[in-house]
Amino acid sequence: MTIFHAPSDTPSATGARERLLDAAEALIYAGGIHATGVDAIVRQSGTARKSFYTHFGSKDALVAAALERRDARWMNWFADGTLARGATPRERLLGMFDVLREWFSSDDFHGCAFLNAAGEIEAADDPIRVVARDHKVRLLHFVREVCDDYVESPGPDVTANSQIKHKDQRAARAAQLSRQWLILIDGAIGVALVSGDADAALDARAAGEQLLEADIAVSRPSVRRVSTRRQEKS
Repeated sequence: MTIFHAPSDTPSATGARERLLDAAEALIYAGGIHATGVDAIVRQSGTARKSFYTHFGSKDALVAAALERRDARWMNWFADGTLARGATPRERLLGMFDVLREWFSSDDFHGCAFLNAAGEIEAADDPIRVVARDHKVRLLHFVREVCDDYVESPGPDVTANSQIKHKDQRAARAAQLSRQWLILIDGAIGVALVSGDADAALDARAAGEQLLEADIAVSRPSVRRVSTRRQEKS
C-alpha cells in the first residue's frame, strides 16, 4: 500500500516561502485563482513583495507550488483515513465515503481544490492544470491499490472456483472498478459543494455498495447465489 507523506495542516510559523504558500492556498481555495491577486496573498502572508518574487517569480508558479503541497497533504489524510476505516478491502472502499463526509461537514470545505483549479485554467499543459491532473492520477492509483486487494481477496463465502481465475481478467476488473470509484468520489465532492449537503457522501456510499454487489454477481456468481438463498430464508 502506498504511503503518502505530507506537511502538517497547521500554517507554518516561520519562513517567508511557507507563509506565502499558506496564504495562497487558503485564499485560492476559498475564492478561486483569478479572483485572488498577488497583493492579497502577500498581505495575508505578512511577507514583503520582494519575497514573493524571490521564491516564485509569478502568481502561476506560486499557485502550482501551493497545489502540489496540498496534493501531498490531502492524499496523506485521505489514505490514512481510508486505512483506518476497516481491515478488509471492501470496508476500506466504502470507508472512503465516510472520510469524505467528515470533510464535507467541515466549515472550510469548498470542494476539490484540483477540480476547481482545472475549471479555471483552460490550457492542458499549464503547470496548474498539470498539478490538478497529477492529483487525480495519484488518487486513482491509491483507489486502484484498494481495488486490487478487493478483487484478489475472497469473501467468507467465496471458493476458489467462484473467483475470476485469470490474473489479467482480475486486473481489468480492478482497473474498471477503480475508475468507477473515482467518479463516485468526485461526484460526491461536486454534489456536496453545490448542495451544501454532507450526506452526498452517504448517497455515493450506497451507490458504491450496489457497484460491489454487481461485481459479485458478475465475477463471483456462486457468492451471489449464496447471498440470494440467505435472503429468501430470512
